[in-house]
Amino acid sequence: MKLTFAALALFVATPALAVEKTEVLETYADIAEAGYGDSVATAKALQQAVDALIASPSEDTLAAAREAWLAARVPYQQTEAYRFGNAIVDAWEGKVNAWPLDEGLIDYVEGQGASDENAYAVLNVIANESFTLSGETVDAAEITPALLQDTLQEADEIEANVATGYHAVEFLLWGQDLNGTEAGAGTRPWTDYATGDACTGGNCDRRAEYLKVATDLLVSDLEWMAAQWGEGGEARETLMADPDAGIQAMLTGMGSLSYGELAGERIRLGLMLNDPEEEHDCFSDNTHNSHYYDGLGIRNVYTGSYTRVDGTEVSGPSLSELVAATDPEADAAVSKALDETMVALSALKARAESGLAYDQMLARGNAEGEALIMDVVDHLVGQTRAIEKAVAVLGADIEIEGSDSLDNPSAVFQ
Repeated sequence: MKLTFAALALFVATPALAVEKTEVLETYADIAEAGYGDSVATAKALQQAVDALIASPSEDTLAAAREAWLAARVPYQQTEAYRFGNAIVDAWEGKVNAWPLDEGLIDYVEGQGASDENAYAVLNVIANESFTLSGETVDAAEITPALLQDTLQEADEIEANVATGYHAVEFLLWGQDLNGTEAGAGTRPWTDYATGDACTGGNCDRRAEYLKVATDLLVSDLEWMAAQWGEGGEARETLMADPDAGIQAMLTGMGSLSYGELAGERIRLGLMLNDPEEEHDCFSDNTHNSHYYDGLGIRNVYTGSYTRVDGTEVSGPSLSELVAATDPEADAAVSKALDETMVALSALKARAESGLAYDQMLARGNAEGEALIMDVVDHLVGQTRAIEKAVAVLGADIEIEGSDSLDNPSAVFQ
């Protein structure tokens, strides 16, 4: 099978018309504003689908809510290249995209229990209107935004206690994926939101309340971040205040997502452990898309171009042009590496959608799956090395986040 990636044709930018750093940063901020704006729009569509599910639970309304969640992930994942280099994004990100999570904090689960690491791994707030947290009695009779974001989110300073964001909503729509490294996503029945005797799983009214509150919080959190990148927003103002620091933020976000976060923590680690619990979108089996759009987001930052969900394009003076103005060969190397990574991600995505689920790729002894995953890892590492050369060309000083799975594999099993 021959795979192609849109706009794969490699280009070498010429230094004929050098761009200013401020122009590049304006494009970067405009893409952020558009990406987070699209994330808001698709989250609002999810919100409407969730409201319809709660109002009239059925197989159809649950399926529609799941489709809306999947669609909402497409623009959001492309914004992740704005983490790491932008403190305002990194401090906020855990509200909307924290993972992995001990889902038993939220609702019923099978095969899990409290552990020495997390006493609240099976708290099940949906089933309990009152519970003890850090020695204090918590009144949870009403499921409120404050309960989720102030009391439960990272309760007891444990990162796996995730109560809000995309993955909390994902769990409530799909339920646990109990298939291990076999094919299949979570199979939560629509009757988990039914009323009266049709209710399964118990506490259907509270489950609906939790889903509603978590989805509403997701929308409001995304609206806040979109505003930060608009005219006069804190993120945009901070970026433009110091052009050199702004360019370093762009490069840091690209490099750290490419290397330590995506190649390492999200991809290589799961393969090393042969553990589907390390999947980024583990309940929905959407991880192949999650990885793909993360990769595309990195490329968007470098090329200064983003295609919105309505098909329109936001583009302008790019980091690619800035690098090419000093060293066309370095720019060509980064562009080539980014395009080749997208080919590898396209191959993984296509295979996951044609019968070999990402879960199955992670299974010990699955040679085809391991080859697909490691091809992505290798290309992500390779593109990071090219990015590092661009950093040197621009005279920037950045620190790219690492991962034990890449830098010290033996530590993973200690």
